[in-house]
Amino acid sequence: MSLSQRNLALLLIAPGLALVAALFIYPLSFSLISAFTGPEGGFSLQAFGKAWELYSGDVVFTVVIVLASCLFTAIAAIVIAGTLTLGENPYIVGTLKALYRWPLFIPFIVAAQCMRTFLAKNGLMNNSFVSLGLMEPLQAVSFLDWRGIIATFVWKQTPFVALLLAGALASIDRATLEAGRNLGASRLRVMIELALPQVMPTLLVALVLSFVTMLSVLSVPMMVAGSQPTMLTVDMAFRINAYGDYATANALGVITYLISAGAAIIYLKRGMAKEGTP
Repeated sequence: MSLSQRNLALLLIAPGLALVAALFIYPLSFSLISAFTGPEGGFSLQAFGKAWELYSGDVVFTVVIVLASCLFTAIAAIVIAGTLTLGENPYIVGTLKALYRWPLFIPFIVAAQCMRTFLAKNGLMNNSFVSLGLMEPLQAVSFLDWRGIIATFVWKQTPFVALLLAGALASIDRATLEAGRNLGASRLRVMIELALPQVMPTLLVALVLSFVTMLSVLSVPMMVAGSQPTMLTVDMAFRINAYGDYATANALGVITYLISAGAAIIYLKRGMAKEGTP
């Protein structure tokens, strides 16, 4: 490659590099410096000590909520993708295909407001059960807590995971699946023992991306639950808006980076293993 071609290539990628530097590298660097800087200006872990003292329970709560949401999302996505791929009832398959992708186009803040209306004590779900005679009005309870957060995350992220998983399942050699069916295996067994192991890399990548997405959402825990314990995004917003405490907020951000890094390591290892990189 000649010098002019190299310069032209650098010129073409310069806008992208500038965007990454302005919107990712600079904020990340600022957060790291602020988190590790003490009140006197030197290196200090005081912000991390304060963050852990005040919000260690929320760190555990955040990880548990996101992992549980990923688990239920995986189960729901496997059911949907398996039905779309192996289903034999054209009415069920057609209806599911037309409906399951709708939450993809709904922002998280709108999803949170929908769940507030649906899961409240006098919300649509409880009122429907009362109207059907399945429960008494006094038995109605609110699900606007950790259960509501998980329900919102699962409802919002399942279409994304199911879409990727259904595409991977559709690319599998059908002869293998048909051989299992011919030997008497049920559709569930064919899905679990034959199809799912072949698309596990795709499922894992989709769940890692969903994990990072759910970890970064502010609107859902703030609007759906709004009580303690809560997720780290709410804690960060509270430290900044209520106290102007950027150091503690950035320390919580670094903790979130580390949690995300664990998911990123899984993602990268899976990618390298798939490509045969040692």
